[in-house]
Amino acid sequence: MFFSRNKNLVGLDIGSSSIKVVELKDLGKGKGYHLVNASIEPLSPEAIVDGAIMDSGLVVEAVQRCFGSRNIKGTDCAIALSGHSVIIKRISLPVMSEEELAESIQWEAEQYIPFDVEDVNIAYQILKGTNLAGDGNMDVLLVAAKKDKINDYTAVVGQAGRNASLVDVDVFALQNAFEMNYEIDSGQTCALANIGATVTNVSVLKGSSSIFWRDISIGGNQYNDAIRKELNLSFDQSERVKRGEEVDGASQETVAPMMNSVNEYMGAEIQKTLDFFKNTTPGESIDRIYVSGGASRIPSLLESLGERFGIPVERMDPFRRVTVGKDVPSETVDELSSCAAVAVGLASRKVGDR
Repeated sequence: MFFSRNKNLVGLDIGSSSIKVVELKDLGKGKGYHLVNASIEPLSPEAIVDGAIMDSGLVVEAVQRCFGSRNIKGTDCAIALSGHSVIIKRISLPVMSEEELAESIQWEAEQYIPFDVEDVNIAYQILKGTNLAGDGNMDVLLVAAKKDKINDYTAVVGQAGRNASLVDVDVFALQNAFEMNYEIDSGQTCALANIGATVTNVSVLKGSSSIFWRDISIGGNQYNDAIRKELNLSFDQSERVKRGEEVDGASQETVAPMMNSVNEYMGAEIQKTLDFFKNTTPGESIDRIYVSGGASRIPSLLESLGERFGIPVERMDPFRRVTVGKDVPSETVDELSSCAAVAVGLASRKVGDR
């Protein structure tokens, strides 16, 4: 289940370069959330490649370290998927009851997803009052994910001694984190870009309605690849250089042109996606871009994006309105503030959510 209240789940984001765990407490009555615990552990680049788990043992160990290092006790987790094995479509169907839709969704899905329906798990949700065509039909959000991908990820969580109680999608978790932390302006259209190591999740929101989603195969590793190719450095060294740290044989003067070149490439790829959104949604334009993910800390990236798009670009803070427990180290919060948006969104979910 994707959109599957009562007990808070632990947000477990299994990324291709790190594992993030976030535990939130819902303060109730609209008072927001409290950060109970959080942790991050690096993951070997060989463990997950292009979203596929290549070495489950490395992933299991990293998940166990992530929970163990901060003594996080919760066992029921919400995890998320992204990439090529997840399909998200907004489809327009004749108005029908929930029961009728439940009976026909499998057949409808066959027309919109490029996989055999026997190989995927399907979830759907009627989008209230969001019919873009204005033709009297109803809009339905259709999500399909490959069963083998779901099984691979839920299996490593189980092997790590936890239970994947809910499987979500990265772009929806990202939207949840944004809505928890920012005022929603019904007249504003904003784009969220979560730049991970190998995949960038893009979501466009008009007010609080999500109207466009896409995962693109670019990420922070683009910087590592450029630095390693030019300077013959190890992956760890390139990671430090990318973050603006000093490394022997890699002066900032040497590195700056490479970083600027990758900034331009990243901006061009994001622009292609947003141009596609504008072309398929006539009359819409983007007012602001919020960037999250580890790459959001790369010096000059946000400035480069701001110059390209000519609109405000800022780093999204997933803890902006979250109170932080006194036992959570400030350095952990600081490290996670750039890359924990998906984990925070997942941690806002509860058992039984749809």
